[in-house]
Parts: sequence; C-alpha cells; structure tokens
Amino acid sequence: MASFKKVIKFLSSMQFAVFLLVLLAAACCAGSFITQGQTFEWYAQMYSERTAGLILALQLDDAFHSWWFILISAFLCLNLFFCNVVRLPSLIERTKKESDPEQVIKGPHTCEARVKDADAVFRRMHMPEPKTVTADGKTVRVSKKNTIGIWGAWVTHVGVLLLIAGFSLGQMLKQEYTVYGVPGQIKPVADTGYFVEIDDFRTLRNEDGSLNQYVTDITVRNMSTSADSTGVKASVTVNGPASVYGWRYYQNSTGWAADITIQKNGEPLQEEVLCAGESLRVADLPDLVIILNAVYPDLVYSGQGMPTTASDELNHPGYLYSVYYRNEILGMNVLDGEEPLTIDDYTVTFHDPQSYTLIQVKKDSFAWLAFAGAVITMLGLLLSFYLQPSAVWAVEDGEESTMFGYSRKGGIIFREAFEQAAKAAETGE
Repeated sequence: MASFKKVIKFLSSMQFAVFLLVLLAAACCAGSFITQGQTFEWYAQMYSERTAGLILALQLDDAFHSWWFILISAFLCLNLFFCNVVRLPSLIERTKKESDPEQVIKGPHTCEARVKDADAVFRRMHMPEPKTVTADGKTVRVSKKNTIGIWGAWVTHVGVLLLIAGFSLGQMLKQEYTVYGVPGQIKPVADTGYFVEIDDFRTLRNEDGSLNQYVTDITVRNMSTSADSTGVKASVTVNGPASVYGWRYYQNSTGWAADITIQKNGEPLQEEVLCAGESLRVADLPDLVIILNAVYPDLVYSGQGMPTTASDELNHPGYLYSVYYRNEILGMNVLDGEEPLTIDDYTVTFHDPQSYTLIQVKKDSFAWLAFAGAVITMLGLLLSFYLQPSAVWAVEDGEESTMFGYSRKGGIIFREAFEQAAKAAETGE
C-alpha cells in the first residue's frame, strides 16, 4: 500500500508534470519543423541518408501518431487526473469550512481594526449581507464572498486535462486528405464516399497587384447515399474554411496545370488535364508514361540556362516534362508554348495552362473536447484571479466592534482595502 501511494504521489507531482510538458513541447516542435508524411528518399534528399533513417526510426515523420507522443500525452493526462483526484477531498473539506460562518471566525485573520460603524466597513468592502452567529457568548456578524474562487486552480487543471486530451486524440485519430484540381473536375476524397466538384477558383489581388486571397467554390456530394443529388455548395478561402457533412475544407495552396493532348499518327488519342507533378499513361501503350514536372507561365532562362518564370502572368508559357518507358527515363526537356513532342507514332502537346487549387479535407472528432477544455481553462483562470475568497467579521463589544478580515490570496491588497475601509468608517469619508 505504501508503494502504491508513492507511485500516485510521483504521478501527481509538479516535477513530473513539468518534465512531461517539456517533452510534449519538444514533440510538438518536432512535428512542426520536420515535414510530416514523406518517404525515406525525400528525407534523404533533404538531409542525409543517416538522418532520414533516424527520422523514420523515431517516427518523426509522423510525430503526432508515434508511440512516444501517445505515451507522453497519456502520462500527462494521468498526471493531471491524479493531481485533481488527490486534491479533491481536501478541497471539498475546505469549501465546507469556508462556507460555515462559525468555522470562519475560528480561523486565522490577516487584519484587525476597532471601529464604531461595522456596517460601513462591510459596505465599503463590498461584502454581502452578514450573518449573525454567537461565539463565546458574543454576537458576531460574518460576511464572506467569492468562496467558489478556491476551486479556480482545480477547474483550471480539469480544463488543461481536457485540452491536452482533446488535442492529442484529435492529432492521433483525425482523418486528413488532399484534393486538388481545376474548375470542372470532380475529385474523390479518398475512400470516404464524398466527392468534391471544383466549380471555380479565383486569385484575388490588390490594386497594386499584390496577392490578396485565394477563393475556391466547391460542391460536395455524398455518393454513399442516393438522396444527395445536388450536394452542398461552399466557398473556401485562406483562413476561411468551410464545414460540410462534418468535414472541414481548407484552402491550402495553388499551382499550375495544363491540358495534355496525345495524337497517334495524326489522330486524336487522349486528352486530359495534368497538374504539375502528375503523370499520364498513354492509353494504348501503358508502359509509356509522360510526367508534367512544372509549368512556367512566363518562361525565361537563368544565367546557368535553367528554366524559370519571370512572373505569374501567362505571357510565355513553358512546360518541363519527363518521359518514361517501362520505368526507364527516355528524356526530359522544356517545351516552349505549344511546341509538339514526338515519340515514335505519338505526338504530345501541352496547352491552356491554368491555376489549380489544393484543398485539405480534415475531420477531427475530438475538436469539441479541446474547445471544451479551453473554455473550462479560461473559467478556472477567471475563478483564480478575479474571485479571491475573503471574509470579514465583526465582534460586537458595546458601542464599538472589533473587526477582522481574512483573504488567503492577495493578502496585501485585501489588507490595504480593509484598513482604508476601517479608517473611512471612523472619519465618515
């Protein structure tokens, strides 16, 4: 039993809580500074093969779903839980004591004054109507306020517990997908049964030409039910997500796309829209793959002969492509405008460049818990800082009264207010 109590004491200790908070902060930093969800090759290219191996071994590529993040979050929640459980009995007992006028006058006091007009002191201290009790044969009038304030720290701990639990569970169990395309395309949201039709995409600029906002108009359809024939329309902007069917749609970024036309022996064979980075297999020769690596809306060449863009205006479009056959590269180059690319019997052209939109689709089933935790935390802080428990009582002794005051927190401020109220009551100011 003694060992169990020691374990509980350690799990509920402040030192253990601080240690866990430092670890949690480091984990969040790792998840923020290291790009999540990439492959070993990507990390090896960005850092080194040894660093890439370390990132994957420590699950830093998926920090918020890693075993160590779950473990830290669980121990922190356990710490807060035991901290609240251990303190609850004494807090209930203290509440009962400070709610009982007879117990209040038996307790300590931080200030004392001899006055003729006790009622004036009560009024100037903004105390509630005092209750009259008898102690040691003397009449004592007791007034107390803000008793609920003693629960401030406890409520704050409960709020932080819910906040951490909601955030951690949300990060570990949230569903997140990416949808991108150009107006007119209909894209599935993975295997959720939802489809997003991109109705329009606009780039809004200020009068000086600087970027103001990205706006995507979408229609979301639930294809898992036949009742949803029209879908739900919504507009998504940067910092202005839309909520549809319990999912949140965020405007994440944009890029360039272009139409690709493939002819075989002069006859139309295939036409699709490719976003930069996408690939297309030739319809009657699947081993032949064409990749649109990049679109340059205003193609120029740097001093080293590398392609780049002079502006975001469609003045002189160019297309960087790669061609693979049976997973072996055949060639890579830049097409100027609608310059054709000939591959044996096939002729490939890129044309009609346009901006595509990239939307992140998320569902966090525990956002409500984190929000509730934030609200409760704010409530606890308000109780802690703005509702300081205090008591004032007057022991009647003939024409005068001896007054006492007590406040566990903010003692200096309370004592100054008490002394000023006693002095004002005597002088009649």
